[in-house]
Amino acid sequence: MAKLAKRIEKIRVGVDPTQLYGLTVGISMVKERAVAKFDETVEVSMNLGVDPRHADQMVRGVVNLPNGTGRDVRVAVFARGAKADEARAAGADIVGAEDLVEIVQNGKIDFDRCIATPDMMPLVGRLGKVLGPRGMMPNPKVGTVTMDVAGAVKASKGGAVEFRVEKAGIVHAGIGKASFDAKALEENIKAFADAVIKAKPTGAKGNYVKRVAISSTMGPGVRIDPTTVTA
Repeated sequence: MAKLAKRIEKIRVGVDPTQLYGLTVGISMVKERAVAKFDETVEVSMNLGVDPRHADQMVRGVVNLPNGTGRDVRVAVFARGAKADEARAAGADIVGAEDLVEIVQNGKIDFDRCIATPDMMPLVGRLGKVLGPRGMMPNPKVGTVTMDVAGAVKASKGGAVEFRVEKAGIVHAGIGKASFDAKALEENIKAFADAVIKAKPTGAKGNYVKRVAISSTMGPGVRIDPTTVTA
């Protein structure tokens, strides 16, 4: 534990938790402190001026990151017949109908993202208690309930990231790896922020983007000046 505490203390040196850094500087700081033995994920967190307990203040959407996430995303598709064949051809990892529903009901969830054709939703609806808490329930608002299963699979594999605001008004996502160059991370962060801003609900009043922070999996959070992210 002492060794871990020293490592944490070391990577926090030079990070002032009260200071707002420009995005370019902040990314450099995060990359310098991503010293784990694996390729750490870089995450962005945005504190929004919304109360998601109200339906007109819910923030939800999907964004295709220009440089991908660097993550191998396993995709499951609920479809039959020709649509199932399209999903397999597009690179879906798991494709099925009743058989896939049974697998998920038995607690085996060997995928990260779930897509369904509209006709499959009466079946998939049975999995709400399983997939819902994991944020995996297919939804037409984020393009995961669609007849274009091939396009949805390719988007998921290529860097599509879903986001949904949490109770405290925070929305966050992994937007790349520490091994990405700084420009790629900056482009991904700005694309994510732009999507969140475009998803601003009608009920949001006052300052919408209140705080922004970025970090790596094992690194300290770095507060970012929102104007350098949302410009």
